[in-house]
Amino acid sequence: MFPAQTFKGKRVAVFGLARSGTALIEALRLGGAEVHAWDDSAPAVEKARAAGQPVSDLHALDFARLDAVILSPGVPLTHPEPHWTVKKARHAGVEVIGDTEVFQREAAGAGAKIVAITGTNGKSTTTALTGHMFKAAGRDVDIGGNIGTAVFLMRQPVSDRLYVLELSSFQIDLMPGLAPDAGILTNISPDHLDRHGSMDNYAAVKGRMFARQHAGQTALCGVDDPWCSAIADRIATGADLRRVSVLITLDDGISAPEGILRDKRGGQEVASIDLRDMAALRGAHNWQNACMAYGAGRALGLGLAEIERGMRSFPGLAHRMQEVGRVGELAFINDSKATNADAAEKALSSFDTIYWIAGGLAKAGGIESLRPLFSRVVRTYLIGQATEEFAATLGDRPFSRCGTLERAVAAAARDAAAEKRRGAVVLLSPACASFDQYPNFEVRGDAFVATVASLPGAQMTSQGGTDAAQP
Repeated sequence: MFPAQTFKGKRVAVFGLARSGTALIEALRLGGAEVHAWDDSAPAVEKARAAGQPVSDLHALDFARLDAVILSPGVPLTHPEPHWTVKKARHAGVEVIGDTEVFQREAAGAGAKIVAITGTNGKSTTTALTGHMFKAAGRDVDIGGNIGTAVFLMRQPVSDRLYVLELSSFQIDLMPGLAPDAGILTNISPDHLDRHGSMDNYAAVKGRMFARQHAGQTALCGVDDPWCSAIADRIATGADLRRVSVLITLDDGISAPEGILRDKRGGQEVASIDLRDMAALRGAHNWQNACMAYGAGRALGLGLAEIERGMRSFPGLAHRMQEVGRVGELAFINDSKATNADAAEKALSSFDTIYWIAGGLAKAGGIESLRPLFSRVVRTYLIGQATEEFAATLGDRPFSRCGTLERAVAAAARDAAAEKRRGAVVLLSPACASFDQYPNFEVRGDAFVATVASLPGAQMTSQGGTDAAQP
């Protein structure tokens, strides 16, 4: 915890009393602000009051006397309609911001640097990989935002300290001053339309990553979807624009369509890294993440060798195509985060010889969309409520009804050991929610890791663990 000195002597309202909100309140108080805190949840208000937080009913507060209203990112700003605090603030002409906006003001005042990362998919892995690369190179770096650590629970900003921040669209919506030293937009696909109202609005919020950048800063923008490509074409801030693709080789940009990262400027290749044998960066989606992290590393002073070493030592994010152990040459992959078919598709596309553990609480459509990838699967091991639905979809493809994750791991390990197929993996990529058997995908993933660890001859490469990334 550290003081939010940029709000010294100011009168602010904070709405939202979850973990990031309570951290912000303490930071503002330490910095000398007058704080009025509230929440729509009566239990949250009572808990805050019991903890000595400065609780005030914002319904009765005169917003015209405030300098700012600071919202939890989960509070609706525009759609389906503005929250009542937003309406009051706008009527009073008071700025509405989030804790990440307060943090970036602190960072700017201290001379710290920020790498900010957003996108519909890939932002958590890109954030973790980027932070890991800088740490592995011995740089002074903290990682947080929408992944792991709330911004005011990180270390206090000081000159040249680097912050690698994952930002959701909700957070960007509350950051009017966003101007990162390196800004990253991975991709855009339909998401959170209940919050933003339309794809145009959603894309516009994501595009604000670059809107206030200037010369000396770097804009890394994916161009493999039409929304991001259009955003890249509009960037004219003076920042160094680096387009990123894993579908085509760019003459001016960073690309890796075949798994070899190539950095080109004006048609000339200035650097390359072979990503294909990096265990934590399998698949085109991870090659995109690597291109983005590479671009941020080069923008902020990392050398090519430092970047490659960092990528090779990156353990991956827990529960996201994470190699957790081996028995001989057989690798065990924890992709418990794959709670639907679209997510499981990325894992199935990344391996050629798969003993696949699937099932749980099925989503609409089941695994029908994965049929083109079934040829990569040697045998499927079904668990949970989706067993019969998935068995019907698999048809005459080999499968076993295992019921539980523990039985599925044992059966897959036994079959793979007997058949000794080159490059084989046991892949937990359930394409289902976990709630029929586990409280969340993290607990399911941890159970997979524990079961693998109990296998005879298992050599563990990762012990699992979770992060706190939000949608």
